Amino acid sequence: MITLIIIIVTVAVSVMFMDNQSVKGKLMFNAYMINRNKEWYRLFSSGLIHGDWVHLAFNMFSLYMFGGAVEAMFCDSGVYGEKGTLLYILLYISSLATSSLYSYEKHKNNVYYNALGASGAVSAVIFAFIVLAPTQKLMLLILPIPVPAYLFGLIFLGIEYYLGKRGQSNIGHDAHFWGAIYGIVFTIALKPGLAMEFIQQIKG
Repeated sequence: MITLIIIIVTVAVSVMFMDNQSVKGKLMFNAYMINRNKEWYRLFSSGLIHGDWVHLAFNMFSLYMFGGAVEAMFCDSGVYGEKGTLLYILLYISSLATSSLYSYEKHKNNVYYNALGASGAVSAVIFAFIVLAPTQKLMLLILPIPVPAYLFGLIFLGIEYYLGKRGQSNIGHDAHFWGAIYGIVFTIALKPGLAMEFIQQIKG
């Protein structure tokens, strides 16, 4: 239910301002404006807007595919139980900001650097799923072969780290990478025993 609400709100705001460059400029992530004018809201508002329909569709489809499962697993008595829904909401909202902190420090003196989209938060949700279901089979678009989720995660992190270092595209690879890392840390920090369960599942 929470995942569906997030998707509806994000789609509504994104569609509303898709072609409104003035409003998008005030909502998107700009480290320079955050640093200079303390516009910290941009860390969150940037996740509600997207560059185009493909960008929006890809993020929301990914959230739809993983969000419901993570939401349900968080509420399982063996994970967080009754606090699951609240913690799932906290994961998503907090990851909107934390996934951009590296980019903030990296670009806080660059007035021309802008970013937008929910990719960092979506990455956090996907990696929370990987922590909880590491042997579930997943596929990369560039490698349409089913692989265990933990291997998918390693490949994803490697690709995003490499592309982030290259910095030759307008895709927020740093946000993808750090959002994924945050998803892992958040999930395990709340219940350290999940780390051992993760290892045991991989060992089979």
